[in-house]
This record gives sequence, C-alpha cells and structure tokens, in this order.
Amino acid sequence: MEIIRDPLWNNIRLDDLALALVDTPVVQRLRYVRQLGLAYLVYPGATHSRFEHALGAYHLSGVALRLLHESGTGSPASAREHATVRAAALLHDVGHYPFSHALEEIGVTHHEALARPLIVDGPVAHILTQRLGTTGPEDVFALIAARSLSPLQGLISGSIDIDKIEYLKRDATMCGVPYGEIDVDRLLNSIVIVDHPDDGRPTIGIREKGLSALESLLFAKYQMYRNVYWHHAVRSATAMYKRLVAASLDAQLVDTATVASTTDEALLARIDTPSLPNDARMQLHGLRVRRLHKRAYECPATALGDDIGEWIASDYTLTHRVEDALAGELGMERGALLLDYPAKTQMLGLDLPVLRRDGRVEQLTARGWEGEMNLPRLSDEFYRSARRLRVFTQDRAGIPEQRVLRVLRRGAEEVAERLDRGVALLD
Repeated sequence: MEIIRDPLWNNIRLDDLALALVDTPVVQRLRYVRQLGLAYLVYPGATHSRFEHALGAYHLSGVALRLLHESGTGSPASAREHATVRAAALLHDVGHYPFSHALEEIGVTHHEALARPLIVDGPVAHILTQRLGTTGPEDVFALIAARSLSPLQGLISGSIDIDKIEYLKRDATMCGVPYGEIDVDRLLNSIVIVDHPDDGRPTIGIREKGLSALESLLFAKYQMYRNVYWHHAVRSATAMYKRLVAASLDAQLVDTATVASTTDEALLARIDTPSLPNDARMQLHGLRVRRLHKRAYECPATALGDDIGEWIASDYTLTHRVEDALAGELGMERGALLLDYPAKTQMLGLDLPVLRRDGRVEQLTARGWEGEMNLPRLSDEFYRSARRLRVFTQDRAGIPEQRVLRVLRRGAEEVAERLDRGVALLD
C-alpha cells in the first residue's frame, strides 16, 4: 500500500495492483497530457494532467464501493469485481489524445477505442491478467466502454459516474472558479444498487433523497461548460489547434498513430518543421505566443434552427473547405477565419433508476415527477443555452450575420444532399 498526497482528495491509497499499473508507460504518459487541453491559456492554473484525474477517479471508486458495502444495499460483489472496477477507474483515460478531447472533433478515432489495445495487450494486460485472471483485461475494458454486464457498470460510465464527479471538482479547483460545487459526500452516500424497473437487472441507481445532490452535479457541469470548457477564448484556441493538427495530418508530417501515442508538448515539437503549411504555421505561432483568433460572430444554439450548424462539429473536411471559401470572400488568407460549434455533449444523462422513499424503483424520465424539479428537461435546456456557434478571425473584424447564416445553410444543404445520395444508392 502506498499513499499519494493529492490537493483535492488529500490522501489517496494505492493498492498493489494500482501501483503496478501506475508504473506502466501507458499510465505515466498521462502525466504529460493536460486534463483541460488549452484552457490554461485562459485559466493559468489549468495545467493539471490526466494522471492526477486518473488517481482521483481511482480514489472515488474505492469510496463508492466501500459505501455500497457498508450500506448493505450493494450486490454481493467479490474482491475481484471491486479490483476490476478500481482498475477501470484508473485506466479509463489512457487512450486520450494530446490536449484532451479536441482532436475527436476532426474525425479521428474516439479515445475509448484507442484505449482497447493499450489495456488488452502489452504491459497493462500482463499485470491485469496476473492479478485478475485471463479475462481481466477484457473485463476492465468492458467497464470503460460501457459494455459490461456488471451491476457496478454505472460507477465507471453512467449518469453519476465517478469520472464526472472527479473532473468537475478538480477542474473547478485548478481553474480557481466557484462553479464546481458538488455535494460529493451526499451523492456518493445516495448511490445504491437496485433492480432496474424495465428488465430487473441489478444496476446503479440513486436514493430519492440524493436528488438534490444530483442537481448540484447538473448545475456544476452547466456552469463549467458555460464558463470554462466552452469559454470563447478556450474554443478559439481549440479551433486553432484542430486546424493545426488536421493540416499536419494532411501534409503527412504525422500520422494518427503517432498523434495518439504522444504528449502535448511532444506533438507540437514534432509538427514544427519547415514543411508545415503556412495556414498551420499561423495557428502554431498563435498558440505559442497566445495570439488567439478573436470572435467575429457568435450565436447561441437556442437561436439556431435544428441541425443547421451540426456539420461544423461532425464534418471537419467540409468545415475546413467552408472556412477557406469564406475567408477568401472576405479578403483574408487561409487559416485566418475559423468556424466553431462544439460537438454535441450530454449535459447530464439521466437514464437513472431512483429508489423512492416508499421502496418503489422508478426510472427518472423526461416527464419528471410531480413536486420535483424536472432534471432531464432542465439538463437539455442548460446544454442548449451553453452551446455557442462562433466565427473566429485572426484580426478582430465583424462579419454580417446574414453572410454567416447563408454559409451555415449551404453547409447543412450539402450534408443533406450527401445523405440523400447515400439513400438513393442504397435503394
């Protein structure tokens, strides 16, 4: 047993399995991948790493398992099941790209898919097989990928998983903002294993008395997205970084395998070559000296028609082409204008069974309950109000709204035409 001092959770106790996993290159790499990507350009304290977050998630998984056991409401899980859950909590982020989630918005493989070979092969797999048996690596990955049949799946991936609780608290603390206030103790003490009302399978749920703590989680996530994750300057830096890496991939300066296995600063050094295209050079220089593109246009998702700008977050090839075309229309050079619409995220998934005070188990649905705050509907409204479509330009210059809306409609029409052609081919 080893004790690590942590600024958020104080003492984190690592057992022998965790110590062995922490010493692998796969986990050590996370020391050099920032948890919040480029947010440190706005919040100087946001330099904490995925490694710190992984340790915190491991710690909270142990707390949750202990509370379930002490409450007498948990399933009769074995020591091996508990060890599997804690290993999954520690390893859940090993597939992350440099600078966090940003690159998933340009169409590269999702980080959870990248995690699979790192867990089921190599040093991590060897350790898991030794300690958890031959199915250990696959069992751990199944929890990370939300495909496990374990009643404890919801602790690793679900509406109230410990990953979400940990990163919201840590991110708020390190950014120095008061938005991540979550009633963690109440929330963890309210977690219970119940029989799902639809199929009777044991699953993670929450006691009705914990709904107020669940509200604190929802409010914290909304505030963090609005003020930190989707802050206009953070999104400007993210758009510049995506353009930089996409151009480097197109120019074959790096490949996706190299990007996936490197670290933040190592990736920037790797692509800083004389062959780097001029539009990418602009982004790299701007990021290094914090000369970020400025907002030229901004519109909340609530004011846009359904799906009008979704292609910006889902079709980066089209986005890149439209950016350059619009820049040319406005007399700007390539790369001087960037479009940004954060990829859809679930503000707080609430597919969650609730143990009512009278002993009934009911699913928390979009209808909500009489006399209670309608958390599912509120979650959707929070998400739409926090999300913004933005146009960034190298120099502060306003762009007429009608021109932006025309571009958005053209992009949406092109995507629709592609879908129609695809359907026609299938027919």
